[in-house]
Amino acid sequence: MPLVQADHLVKSFSSGNTVFGSNANRQVRAVDDVSLSIEPGKTLGLVGESGSGKSTLGRMLLRLIEPDSGSIFFDGRDVLTAGPRDLRRLRREMQIIFQDPYGSLDPRMTVEQTVLEPMIVHGGEFRGDRKRRAAEILRAVGLDESALNRYPHEFSGGQRQRIGIARALVLRPRFIVADEPVSALDVSVGAQIVNLLRDLQREFHLTYLFISHSLPVVRYLATRIAVMKRGQLVEVGTAEQIITAPQHEYTRTLLAATPELETAAR
Repeated sequence: MPLVQADHLVKSFSSGNTVFGSNANRQVRAVDDVSLSIEPGKTLGLVGESGSGKSTLGRMLLRLIEPDSGSIFFDGRDVLTAGPRDLRRLRREMQIIFQDPYGSLDPRMTVEQTVLEPMIVHGGEFRGDRKRRAAEILRAVGLDESALNRYPHEFSGGQRQRIGIARALVLRPRFIVADEPVSALDVSVGAQIVNLLRDLQREFHLTYLFISHSLPVVRYLATRIAVMKRGQLVEVGTAEQIITAPQHEYTRTLLAATPELETAAR
């Protein structure tokens, strides 16, 4: 049984005023009748160029964006009909890693405050030794406990992304949407983060939706790959099938346009 199941998701946005001042109020369909599933402990790589609807789809799965129509189930539970209390419980099991390691961290908060915040918000079972748990999670992502009392501006981009990953992991979720987590990083640093995510998946038995514009990046993590263009999935298959024998012309274009990260990852 899939851990995440989405069927016929649709989301449109209003384009609003044009640059010439006319109010066309045109509807742009960001996600157009998309269905997907992710098995427990596996990774679905979602690939496409900027503006293809990848991030919108990922955030809909977490109900950070409400779809216009369709259904989403997490471990058999209906995400879209969940009330505030049930949705709060689901939030503990579904987290997100953001693209920008600079903008996603509050510069006024220490690393300790950043990592502890999810436990404070959810309370209850997280009232124990929170600082000890925060330190454990930091070590898991490759940072020393001494980082707890420092601020985001004191870290490099790769270290900041590790802090963001620690924040997502501290509640011990089962499903993580990684929304282009390496696109703002140097190639070698990005490869380190990809390897870290792979190690964390094994250690914490995580299920990923890994969003990227680069097929070579996704190939290291993904069990299956879905290729998205203009709000629609144009090709879905195993990572091996998509990389070695792409069927859609758009997939072949993406492969040709992205550099290999194999050397950096090694």
